Amino acid sequence: MSSINIVIKVPDSILRGQKTDVAEFGREIQMLAAVKLYELGRMSSGLAAELAGVPRVVFLNSLGQYQVFPLAAELSELENSTD
Repeated sequence: MSSINIVIKVPDSILRGQKTDVAEFGREIQMLAAVKLYELGRMSSGLAAELAGVPRVVFLNSLGQYQVFPLAAELSELENSTD
């Protein structure tokens, strides 16, 4: 699988304020982007997990810490199909 790099400029003060290093902050941003895209319905849980760089089960299990309900899209789809 090929991939591309996306560069985000982050002021040094942000990293110092977060008390983290570049690699850890990058992983967090990657996970946050995946969670938000999933939450907005723009990505399936499988694609979001791929973006986050974790297995789908790990991604779904981590959604609670971001206050995102896992399988919300699937629940909404089920609710709409009964109308």
